[in-house]
Amino acid sequence: MAATKTTMTGPVNLALPLPPPDPVPGCDVCAALVRQRRAARDRGDLSAATDADVEIRSHPHRRSVT
Repeated sequence: MAATKTTMTGPVNLALPLPPPDPVPGCDVCAALVRQRRAARDRGDLSAATDADVEIRSHPHRRSVT
């Protein structure tokens, strides 16, 4: 009978979560998402708060060309 290996592989390395993104000043969409994020955190819905963070980070803004 062959011996079965029961040891685990090496450790899993996880990165720390990103800090909450800052909204772009003057952007109404970002401001609304910040309000949604705050409300989600206040009610303990960290999944919805994270969703708002993702939307703030990925929300497109026009870049001024100089």
